[in-house]
Amino acid sequence: MNARNHAQHTCSHKIEEVVKRTSKRILQYESQMQELSTKLTEGLSNFRAMDSLMQGSLDELKRDAQNAKHALKEHIPCIHEELHNSLVSLEELSHTLPQIQSQVAEIQHIYDSGREKAKNLVTDLKWLNTEWHERWRVIIFTNRSPVSRWWTVTMRILFAATLITFGWTTWVAIAGAYTAHRQRLVWGERLMS
Repeated sequence: MNARNHAQHTCSHKIEEVVKRTSKRILQYESQMQELSTKLTEGLSNFRAMDSLMQGSLDELKRDAQNAKHALKEHIPCIHEELHNSLVSLEELSHTLPQIQSQVAEIQHIYDSGREKAKNLVTDLKWLNTEWHERWRVIIFTNRSPVSRWWTVTMRILFAATLITFGWTTWVAIAGAYTAHRQRLVWGERLMS
């Protein structure tokens, strides 16, 4: 019996060892399963968050795609129409621009000639508003008078003739007075004849 006991004891000891080892492994497996469960829960949570973000991004992309399609349907034809209208307007302007430029050139020419006429009128008015003796002096003694060359020459000739006549008359008067003084002629009742 002893051998049987010993065999039972050995067998029970082996079974206990196997049970201990198995229970240790079960505890290790259980611990690993809890860690795995925690990681799986965390991963699942992260997956749900990522799925939510991806779903939100997908919704935004769908909205943007719909907006883009709407823009293509609604705005692109309007843009093409406005572009066509702009091209038509530019073509019309290219035809009318030379006419406008020639009209502007004519207006500029008329404006310049009007300004010249106004300057001439102002000069003429200044000339007409000066005193006659000042005009006479400018005509005779300067070359900046606004009268014709013929009038300048005529006025200078008349001035020279007047000056010579006045000088000759003065000379005759002085010579007569000197003669009367030298001959002691009396002035008054008996004048020289």
